Amino acid sequence: MAASIEDVARLAGVSIATVSRALRGLPDVATATRDRVLDAATELHYVASPFAARLASGRTATVGLVVPWVNRWFFAEVIDKVETALRTSGYDLLLYNLGDARGRGRFFEQLPMRKRVDAMLIASLVMDEQEFTALGALPYPVGLLGMRRPGFLSTCIDDVAGARTAVEHLLERGHRRIGLIGGDADDPMRYTPPLSRHDGYRDALAAAGIEADPQLEAVGYFTVEGGAEAAARLLALPHRPSAIFAESDEMAYGALRSIARAGLRVPEDVAVIGFDDHVLAELMDLSTIRQPVAAQALDITTRLLAAVADPDLVDTEAVTMPTELIVRATTGTFRPGG
Repeated sequence: MAASIEDVARLAGVSIATVSRALRGLPDVATATRDRVLDAATELHYVASPFAARLASGRTATVGLVVPWVNRWFFAEVIDKVETALRTSGYDLLLYNLGDARGRGRFFEQLPMRKRVDAMLIASLVMDEQEFTALGALPYPVGLLGMRRPGFLSTCIDDVAGARTAVEHLLERGHRRIGLIGGDADDPMRYTPPLSRHDGYRDALAAAGIEADPQLEAVGYFTVEGGAEAAARLLALPHRPSAIFAESDEMAYGALRSIARAGLRVPEDVAVIGFDDHVLAELMDLSTIRQPVAAQALDITTRLLAAVADPDLVDTEAVTMPTELIVRATTGTFRPGG
């Protein structure tokens, strides 16, 4: 059985508090006493508990990460990159998966991790004033990934501009009847891409003098299956779209499947562009908007840890990282009269 700090104190003939001070190298311990404590610790093969040392310092060496879901590609990538960055810096990750609207409400009412972390990172949630107020009252730094808010550390991309670039690419290919497969803008979880990318889609159409047609907009729930079902609905229209913008690559994969099952060709009959540059996008030869997920996660984590180290030097300026149009086979070449 491993020796405890009480065992060391008993063998050295001192108090537990003295053992703690001696092992931490604090100056208010006599040299002879310190030597006696160190000898006792060596004899007993005592190893200090990292958790106890963290409590003694007033720090947990833990950062909380709050995500709406853990089983979607973007959030899985964020969790992986944040955990790696934290581990490299000697920090642990405490993950909180909201899961559904009820879980979200419970989280913001109770803030269950508030006393268990040194900082908190919120990923891609559209929050209301009450939720921001709750976060702002926490006694440590809070970072935002995928959104921005004055007074908070934040790192994101411009989802509106990225979506606009995707649709402009289709317009430049000659398409005029462009379908949208997106997330549910009324989802009670309220995360950022379905709202912002929808705005970018409509902005691009308006700039081209094209009136948005609600019939050309279908909800795909950011899944492959949802994308397939949404594309099937669009393809069944009396006047189907000649091109589809999917707000995520996973929904684009579903669209490609439905197009093939309908006996249509990509891009000759229906062009498709996605968003993210998912790990399989190149394999599928999918045109897409690349976003730097790893770079975003690393940037916000690094700045959050810097804020923990020195709260007086918190840089709350929003960092917006660029997206990039990646052209592959699914959008083809210029198509007149699309």
